[in-house]
Amino acid sequence: MNRSEFLRTSAGFACASCLGLVFGPRAAAADATPASPPAIPPPPTPPVDQALKQAQYEVQFVNNWLTDLFAAIDAEVDPAVQLKLMQACGRGCYQRHKFKQDIAAAGRGDPEKLFEAYRKNFRVEREGGLMHIRYGDHCYCPAARNRPALPNDVHCECTRATHQTLIETALGRPVKVELLESVRRGGKTCHLVAHLN
Repeated sequence: MNRSEFLRTSAGFACASCLGLVFGPRAAAADATPASPPAIPPPPTPPVDQALKQAQYEVQFVNNWLTDLFAAIDAEVDPAVQLKLMQACGRGCYQRHKFKQDIAAAGRGDPEKLFEAYRKNFRVEREGGLMHIRYGDHCYCPAARNRPALPNDVHCECTRATHQTLIETALGRPVKVELLESVRRGGKTCHLVAHLN
């Protein structure tokens, strides 16, 4: 390589180095910032009206099915078996809802603690050895409240069995629980009484 080529090559390296020093940090910073991925549109969702109509249809379907089921139970099943079915549903309701199990756990072995735990979710009053449990002026059970009520509605036995299971679990012994009044049976409220003594 002659002197002229050496100077030309060296000048090129020098210029490239200077450009690297001047523009390098900016280029490095630009390279450090990853390019944003292209926006992916969310999957299409059904219009709210369509989803609402579907939900309303399903609720009506379930309510109609339950109405038919209870009509068949009332017409075809012996009253003693009806009672057993509802008691089983009531025990299942206790097992399914943690807040009911929490009441039993908080009141374990002590009626006073049981009253205190009950008051967090229910209206209860003490009358000697009796615990009165009252609801509001409507049925709270989603499986029952949208179906036609009946004078001797068997569904109310589910509620009675739920409370009986809860109280017996808490106290560790059999407890008699009576249903004195029920909205579904024409009463102004649902009123149960548990015999704690």
